[in-house]
Amino acid sequence: MLCPLHVPTSFYLSPSCSNPYPSSSCPSLCPTPPIPILNPTPQKLKQLNQFPDFNNYLIFVLTRLKSEGVGLILKNNVKAHYQSFPPPVAEFIKQECLNNIGDASSLIRGAFGALQKICEDSSELLDSDALNRPLNVMIPKFLQFFKHCSPKIRSHAIACVNQFIMDRAQALMENIDTFIEHLFALAVDEDPEVRKNVCRALVMLLEVRIDRLIPHMHSIIQYMLQRTQDSDENVALEACEFWLTLAEQPICKEVLTSHLVQLIPILVNGMKYSEIDIILLKGDVEEDEAIPDSEQDIKPRFHKSRTVTLQHEEERPPDPEDGEDEDDDDTLSDWNLRKCSAAALDVLANVFREELLPHLLPLLKELLFHPEWVIKESGILVLGAIAEGCMQGMVPYLPELIPHLIRCLADKKALVRSIACWTLSRYAHWVVGQPPDLYLKPLMTELLKRILDSNKRVQEAACSAFATLEEEACTELVPYLSFILDTLVFAFGKYQHKNLLILYDAIGTLADSVGHHLNQPEYIQKLMPPLIQKWNELKDEDKDLFPLLECLSSVATALQSGFLPYCEPVYQRCVTLVQKTLAQAMMYNQHPDQYEAPDKDFMIVALDLLSGLAEGLGCHVEQLVARSNIMTLLFQCMQDTMPEVRQSSFALLGDLTKACFVHVKPCIAEFMPILGTNLNPEFISVCNNATWAIGEICMQMGAEMQPYVQMVLNNLVEIINRPNTPKTLLENTGEGLGGGRGGWRVNLGKGGEEEGCHVPELFPKLSHPPSSNSHHHRAFGLRLPAGGGPDAAAVHPPLVSIMGCVCVQGGGYGSSPCSPVRSDPPPPTPQVHLPAQHP
Repeated sequence: MLCPLHVPTSFYLSPSCSNPYPSSSCPSLCPTPPIPILNPTPQKLKQLNQFPDFNNYLIFVLTRLKSEGVGLILKNNVKAHYQSFPPPVAEFIKQECLNNIGDASSLIRGAFGALQKICEDSSELLDSDALNRPLNVMIPKFLQFFKHCSPKIRSHAIACVNQFIMDRAQALMENIDTFIEHLFALAVDEDPEVRKNVCRALVMLLEVRIDRLIPHMHSIIQYMLQRTQDSDENVALEACEFWLTLAEQPICKEVLTSHLVQLIPILVNGMKYSEIDIILLKGDVEEDEAIPDSEQDIKPRFHKSRTVTLQHEEERPPDPEDGEDEDDDDTLSDWNLRKCSAAALDVLANVFREELLPHLLPLLKELLFHPEWVIKESGILVLGAIAEGCMQGMVPYLPELIPHLIRCLADKKALVRSIACWTLSRYAHWVVGQPPDLYLKPLMTELLKRILDSNKRVQEAACSAFATLEEEACTELVPYLSFILDTLVFAFGKYQHKNLLILYDAIGTLADSVGHHLNQPEYIQKLMPPLIQKWNELKDEDKDLFPLLECLSSVATALQSGFLPYCEPVYQRCVTLVQKTLAQAMMYNQHPDQYEAPDKDFMIVALDLLSGLAEGLGCHVEQLVARSNIMTLLFQCMQDTMPEVRQSSFALLGDLTKACFVHVKPCIAEFMPILGTNLNPEFISVCNNATWAIGEICMQMGAEMQPYVQMVLNNLVEIINRPNTPKTLLENTGEGLGGGRGGWRVNLGKGGEEEGCHVPELFPKLSHPPSSNSHHHRAFGLRLPAGGGPDAAAVHPPLVSIMGCVCVQGGGYGSSPCSPVRSDPPPPTPQVHLPAQHP
């Protein structure tokens, strides 16, 4: 290895001479030690970092010469460039850190901070054979420093070990009992950073090594109850995470039931705004609608591609993590004790259900009617947090509570009005199930007033809550459409930038919910002018197009022929967006050093609006397709490397197949091989839409589909025989295959039984006839990440429709399998989803 101090002359200056040492000399041989440059300019630092041994020099000066300044430079270098350090340099720095982390000097303790960063960035590498498993030495060394006299070193030592818990590093697992013993010894440490890291360690151990904690669970719970009330909010937040993790464990009810009487009041207390929260949220500002939004108020927005799901997924409750409920205040946008307490109460309500209410109801009665607005606001939040888990137990109290919450919508404090919007949205399903005049009409009336509130936070919360009510009420809202549209359209002239984007979502959801009932001249005249005005104002490069195009896609589908007067410019602009993006992508692929990669969301959202037009206009879209090159563009999009582009492309192909197959049919020979290669459930949403498109093509092609069956059949059989196929899939498969007396046959040739095979041989799981109420539907859904998604059931409804097309009895084909609806994929484990203004 090179001498750690053999560095270029620019690294140092002699204290006795202003000139650098000769470049051939080594500073370790100089009679007068060099002094490091402590405040290099960014340009100088960039130049120095080009020399691999520069960081060796820094660690040497830090640990041997005890020189100030270099520790910070080294720490920043480790943070930014550690992955690119040559192995000898990385090894030397780690060894020097380990040798000096117990030093009494505060400068040397800083080396532990650098070592912690190394552990964060390279946890897997440190436990690998590539470096001879240095963790085998590091873990025991770290554990020794749990007892160090310096709280800073104790904290760093725990933090370093914590990096290896989730990966179950072998060296840690071999010392797990010692680790836990040392954690218990530090449980009452006076330093808050130490307590925070102890809590963090116990939370992670609860997830990966609960077997080691079970014997001590009572004591751990008691400890976490204390720490959740810690005077340091960072400690309290780490401890509060424990309840979220415990709720996911099978032993939760067994070990926690006897502690609920202590835990519930603690969580409820944590859900109150602190004084600093109110100051940061400007809780004393009631009217701010005229204040323009700043750029940082507008968070990045990502388009959601079309996908296909089961009908029963449409009926599931909305994902609490969906929507526009992120804080718009940067200071409060992070996860904090209020949010964590609410989320913990939510997941525990889903575990304990009505068993939670005896501990909660006395508290709720006091909180909800408290004269102090901060306390009342926290009570409304509590009521919303338990809505999903405790719904059945709360039903007897809702006739009294819902009117009270509706009254809170008119509270003088904006933060009370906004949280009341959110909590009422959590009970929207119950409200819609009652006679409309009792709760639905009063709630709708007050929410529409709040949509026009003078406070921007209340506007946002009301818009989001009304969108939820729209999803639940659906056609129950038809009698009030004129009133609703008047309010939403008026908001166009009232809202600032951020809330305008949320307004698009409320309008799109309304269109999804009432469908063709929106296709009335009176409603079209109210709704379309402001939308088209915004459409004309936005440039092709403006990302505000995303929510507007999503909104227009829903509106076009709902209006059907009512959208005809507006369809041509919308259609042409979408085609232009696709064409532009493809051209930019081609230039970038050919000359990546000269062009930037395009934002393909513009293309995805345009493809989805074209799908909406095809779905809504039906055969009327034929002339638009005939005058454009959309089929050529679609052919390119279907082969894009980005899964979401292919996903939306296949959705559009299916819709065009239904609306104007005359333009699709000449391209079938080119399209089918592409569709066949995308029957890969690893990309579940792409597979969804590819199978759905194939099914629609089958329905149009009839017997002409035979030459292409072999391109897709093997993949379909493989998918449908995947393990753990849900019962719903089997029922849908049976219906798609066309059940009947004598069994089903798959016709692979031109018609003879000798060319077919009995279905059970291909599909061994299909052992019973289909039920009469099986369905599968076209749907909107969240874009799913490449290589993952909801369970395999989501891929099969369109797949089953294809099997129904290639399965024949006497040469006949089944009826069209899919009908368009809109829904999201199944939600993850429920967590409370706070509205934007509630930290």
